[in-house]
Amino acid sequence: MNELIRVLIADDHAVVRGGLTALLEDVEGIQVVAEAGDGVEALLKVRAVKPDVILMDLMMPRMTGIEAIEEIKRENPGARILVLTSFSEDEKVFAAIKAGAQGYLLKEVSPHDLVQAIRDVYHGESSLHPAIARKLIRELNRPTALPPSDEPLTEREAEVLILVARGLSNQDIANKLVISERTVRTHVSNILGKLHLANRTQAALYALKEGLTTLDETQT
Repeated sequence: MNELIRVLIADDHAVVRGGLTALLEDVEGIQVVAEAGDGVEALLKVRAVKPDVILMDLMMPRMTGIEAIEEIKRENPGARILVLTSFSEDEKVFAAIKAGAQGYLLKEVSPHDLVQAIRDVYHGESSLHPAIARKLIRELNRPTALPPSDEPLTEREAEVLILVARGLSNQDIANKLVISERTVRTHVSNILGKLHLANRTQAALYALKEGLTTLDETQT
C-alpha cells in the first residue's frame, strides 16, 4: 500500500486521543499528524497541517464538533470528516451529517472497522454505523417540505446512485461503468439536484430507503 492517509484527531479527552494515536501508529498507510482538544484547536490544526481525514468528536469545549465541522467545510468543502463519538441521539446525528460529515461512528466500533472507515472516507466514500444508518433512513422516511422532483432519474443516474450507495468512489464508478470520472461527477451532481439531497451520504441513504440496495451490500 503506497498511499499515506494523514489523520487529525479531535477529542477533548487526552486518554482517548492517546489511545487512538497508539492504535493508528501501528496501521500501515495511516499517520496521525495532529491532535486537538476542542473545536477551536481542531479548526486551527486543520488550517495548519491540512490532514486528509479528520476524526471529530462532537461534545467539546469552546466549539462543538458540529460547529467545527461547519466551519471546516465552509473553508474547505472537500474536507473529509469522520465523526467518532459516544452520542447517537437523533439531533446530533442529523446535525453532523447536515454539516458535512462523511461518516458517523460510535466509540464502541472495533479497531478494524475504524481503520476501514478512515480509508473509506479518505477515498470519498461514506461510512455509517448501522444503527446510525437506520436512524437516518427513518428521518428520510418522514414527509419532507421539499417538492418532489419533476425530473425522474435517468437509467444511468439510477445506476450511479446504486454504486454511490454501495460505497464506491467516483473513480471506482468510472472504472466500473467505463466512463470518465468527470462524467460520474456530473451524474452525482444531477442526482443530488433532482432528489433535493445535500451530499453523497444522503444519496446513499435515499437508495437504502427506496430499496435500491441494502446495508449488507453497502458494507461489502
